[in-house]
Amino acid sequence: MTLTARPEPATGPARAGRREWTALGVLMLPLLLVSMDVSVLYFAIPAIAADLRPGATRQLWILDVYGFVLAGLLITMGALGDRLGRRRLLLGGAALFGTASVAAAYAHTPGALIGARALLGVAGACLMPSTLALVRTLFQDAAQRAKAVTLWTAVMASGISLGPVLSGALLEHFWWGSVFLVNLPAMALLLLLAPLLVPESRGDAGGGRFDVVSAGLSLAALLPLVHGIKELAKDGWEPVPALGVAVGLLFAVVFVRRQARSDRPMVDLGLVRNPAYGGSVLVNLIAMAATVGYAVFLTQYLQSVLGQSPLEAALWSLVPTAGVMVAAPVAAVLARRTDRAHVMGGGFLVSAAGFGWLAAIDRTTPFWAVLVGSAVYAAGLVSAMTLANELALGAAPPERAGSAAAVLESGQELGGALGMAILGSVGAAVYTAAMPPSAPEAARETLGGALGFPPDVVEAGRDAFVRAMGGAGLGAAVLMLLAGGLAVVLLRRR
Repeated sequence: MTLTARPEPATGPARAGRREWTALGVLMLPLLLVSMDVSVLYFAIPAIAADLRPGATRQLWILDVYGFVLAGLLITMGALGDRLGRRRLLLGGAALFGTASVAAAYAHTPGALIGARALLGVAGACLMPSTLALVRTLFQDAAQRAKAVTLWTAVMASGISLGPVLSGALLEHFWWGSVFLVNLPAMALLLLLAPLLVPESRGDAGGGRFDVVSAGLSLAALLPLVHGIKELAKDGWEPVPALGVAVGLLFAVVFVRRQARSDRPMVDLGLVRNPAYGGSVLVNLIAMAATVGYAVFLTQYLQSVLGQSPLEAALWSLVPTAGVMVAAPVAAVLARRTDRAHVMGGGFLVSAAGFGWLAAIDRTTPFWAVLVGSAVYAAGLVSAMTLANELALGAAPPERAGSAAAVLESGQELGGALGMAILGSVGAAVYTAAMPPSAPEAARETLGGALGFPPDVVEAGRDAFVRAMGGAGLGAAVLMLLAGGLAVVLLRRR
């Protein structure tokens, strides 16, 4: 009798089951709220100003300090999660986010609210890289991870759009503190379910102390850099924000040199030099520049040109996400059948077409045409970003997932600031050139400045703004073509 060996079953990455997909749903809670808190105060700030009476400078800090602290601490918290445990950092961030939300809701002075918003930024920096890093460890199978990252990207993008909608709805019935208290049920649910569903994971921390100096350098680089770029975008050339950008770049150089010499760097420069990861970070940065830079114009167009209320504008701004929900899964399927670099390049090309469509609008363009163009650019852009996120996450070793996710998200924050500066400058130049020389000086600077003048000046301002919006759309289309070309060149066959 001949004995035949039984064939060994094919081995491969373990596929995620119901537990992992349920855990992913739990991880989406903090991601949604962290991204919403970037924009949730847009409608609440008038009520806050009437109650707390902050000056102009403090009012700006109430709006901006959350995003600045979040951007400055992402790299530090990503590395800390790799060392201490991503679930542990996630739970700590959730507890701090809930506590800071209560402090913000019941703040009685502008300084107390600024401090609470800063604490929310610290907590958000704990939560964001932890969620993406845990996606990397929960989903070992590449196809399943692609679906999970698609959901992660869609939730992050939706949160920024949902923030104003939620804020407007709450303020119709409650006081301004309610926009913070809405965080509490979700954080309580996360604290209850995450220990049961999300396994702990950490990198190979090895010996030695946590590099506090590198953490300080990363904060000293990113905080003045992002703040300076945003201030230059809002106010034009000023010596103080320009100095902030220069200081940030100087600290960034020092930080990179320290990482190159460290035995256990906070940021793995070898990973950044890997085209699959570094190229994905770069194209994501450019994508966020186009997204954030153009969103400023679209929001103002809906309210100041079409005359919509803030809540109406926020609701209409959700319409383009319908294109994202259809296109992102299709792109993920195509990426499994062909080179994902070509799919990404195609997504950026579709996005460029959408921006090009919007660059051609004028005052007579129907509103539905604006919505279609917005849906097209959002569908192509988010689809490409999803693939870039998944490729970057897959290129990172599991033990470095936290810091890899943090660098990716820091690039997105920096890209958003650059987009406001670049496209804002393009739009401002077009607006000024399109205004009649006889218009008052304030009206020739911004549309907001024109709204207080007689109807002929207001109409001239609206005409000029639509042209400025077209210029920004053309600039965004160029950025998308650049991102598409880089995706094909850097990421082909990765």
